[in-house]
Amino acid sequence: MASAPRFAAYQRLPGLVLGFHGCEKETAERLLRGEVKHLKQSQNKYDWLGNGIYFWENDPLRAWEFAQERHALAEGQQGRIEEPFVIGAVLDPGYCLNLMDRRALAELAVAHDELVSMYAKTGKPLPQNRGRDFGARFLDRAVVEMLHAVRAELDAMGDEPVPPFDSMRSAFPEGDFLYEGSGFQAKNHIQIAIRNPDCIKGYFRPIQD
Repeated sequence: MASAPRFAAYQRLPGLVLGFHGCEKETAERLLRGEVKHLKQSQNKYDWLGNGIYFWENDPLRAWEFAQERHALAEGQQGRIEEPFVIGAVLDPGYCLNLMDRRALAELAVAHDELVSMYAKTGKPLPQNRGRDFGARFLDRAVVEMLHAVRAELDAMGDEPVPPFDSMRSAFPEGDFLYEGSGFQAKNHIQIAIRNPDCIKGYFRPIQD
């Protein structure tokens, strides 16, 4: 059987995307006033798509729900949002590890094998995804970061350029099923994690009508 073509040129997503981020109102206002350049990159051990600035793709309501969920946390709890707000951003995903793309999924599977091999040498157990809908994705985050590390190592070897990904994108099933026998869940969404801040072309205050 002939080897599959790479189709590498199509890993750059064309066009602009609107992303929405739930956060503190003061954080959003500082961005809109130009006092800070970008949102802070998330680097939690359980982040679904690894390190990056996270956005809900074209879904301001889901961003608002997320901010409200964080507002409902107990006083003093890590991640609590005092005054929920949604900020929008114009995104150019650029060179994107799009996990709704066959090539990206294959590369992620290889990264998992590398992670398994690395942990086997140390004798430590692999991280595990936890919680409902795997809300805390310790394993997936580790695999994603392994993928980026492997690419950086291959690029440093210099045989051929292996550019870093600017962003990551994936659909996630989440929440209760909409109705009996349904394949749809109430909080299904698409997330984008921006690794290269140059992909963010500007922030805006969403229209709430």
